[in-house]
Amino acid sequence: MRKLLLLIACIIPLSIFAQEQMQKEMQTGDTTAVNQYGVKVSSYPLQAKAQNDIFVLENPAKGYKFWMDNRVQFDGATYFNLKNGMLVNGTPAMAGGVSLRRVRSAVKAIVDKDWYAEVDCDFANGEFVLEDAYIQYAGLKNFTFKAGNFKEDFSQDETTTSRYTTFMERAMVVSCFAPSRHAGLQAQWQKFDWLRISGGISWQPVDDSGTLANVEDFNKQGKPMGANYTGKIVWMPSLFGESGRLHIGYNASYRSAEKTDDNLSSGNPAGRGYNSDMFSSRNTTAVNRLKFLNTGVYPGVKYDFLQGYELGGYKDGFRINGELITDASVMNKNFTGITNYKTKSFWGYYVQAAYLLFGGKQQYDVSQSEFTQPTRGKKWGDIEVMARFDYLNLNSQGIYGGSGQNIALGVVYHINNNVKIMLNYQISQNDKYANGNGKFAVGRDVYGNYTTDPALAASDFGARFNAIQTRIELDF
Repeated sequence: MRKLLLLIACIIPLSIFAQEQMQKEMQTGDTTAVNQYGVKVSSYPLQAKAQNDIFVLENPAKGYKFWMDNRVQFDGATYFNLKNGMLVNGTPAMAGGVSLRRVRSAVKAIVDKDWYAEVDCDFANGEFVLEDAYIQYAGLKNFTFKAGNFKEDFSQDETTTSRYTTFMERAMVVSCFAPSRHAGLQAQWQKFDWLRISGGISWQPVDDSGTLANVEDFNKQGKPMGANYTGKIVWMPSLFGESGRLHIGYNASYRSAEKTDDNLSSGNPAGRGYNSDMFSSRNTTAVNRLKFLNTGVYPGVKYDFLQGYELGGYKDGFRINGELITDASVMNKNFTGITNYKTKSFWGYYVQAAYLLFGGKQQYDVSQSEFTQPTRGKKWGDIEVMARFDYLNLNSQGIYGGSGQNIALGVVYHINNNVKIMLNYQISQNDKYANGNGKFAVGRDVYGNYTTDPALAASDFGARFNAIQTRIELDF
């Protein structure tokens, strides 16, 4: 016993000394470290942690943090009660199935406290796409700056990460109009937790080899990249202390007609991607790839002006939010071959609500003005129920891209911080102009035959269907 006590008495001081040495080294680093090129470099140890089961390496004293951000979403969908639409052997049909909706892998780092960077790639279904790749600086008081490829600050639903979207797919008006990732610059000002203002300039997206080829082809033809200008202001007053907040936002974006992000047939200056537009959307489903709403290419566009209006709020486990987005395609009167110079005005909106059944709380990120991962009310998790109505209209001034609406109900089982299971039920209905730019049936003519021509359709309704969609997701 005496030897054991003596051994313990020796170990305790050594342990304290080792901890002190580790803390000192965490702060001062190793001044003798040499890299593979024989150059002396700054070196210091990192602490390995799992924050909500996400792998993290950090040294708080040095202001350094590195972590992985990976995501797998496995989806399945089935479609039924189909009226009109795609015809297979003369019968309306929509193919269901399964899909790897997202297979995301990202690395993120904070360097020297004020500098942040991330690289995010997607490998869904075997196709590589570069998502985020940008640098951010937060060294000036109340300001942050971004440079690289990232989501423009337009639309709360679009900027919300797919990890935390309410439904499996974003509303039609968001997927159709809201600008996503483009190469650009952005500045943000936020002095208070109830007001945020941002503005930026962007150019082409940087996602895959196809986009790069189009940009380079335009460049060889002497066609420059058009610039886009986007701004946002959000008022976020706290109404219920920590348990609730209001969200009121306004977005605006000038979109140049000199777009280089889409394919252009050789020698044809009127293809989409340069002085032209084409808008299309699926009915908030991704397993089936049919786009009933489709304007087709219309040339002679001078510029587009987008506006978005956001309203929402939350209290404890309940939240509600919605957006109205409008697009004005202003036409170029000097463009040869155009006879209708009237501005094309398209629009749409959505309203959605969600509630946590077992005591969980809704969470809101004031730095991004968006809802984030909710807390769970039970040890086994929580169940969230939701409902949404969304509408999109692509008919205006001689353009008949169709209009459509969806009524959706959903339930999410939040198992833990990293795993959730989603189930969505949806009723979709489109008008007779939603024929996928002439490809899909919109009804029967007076002789009882299916037709893709809205003028011959006996009914005002186009494709209609119901869908059941499900997802299992793991974030790690």
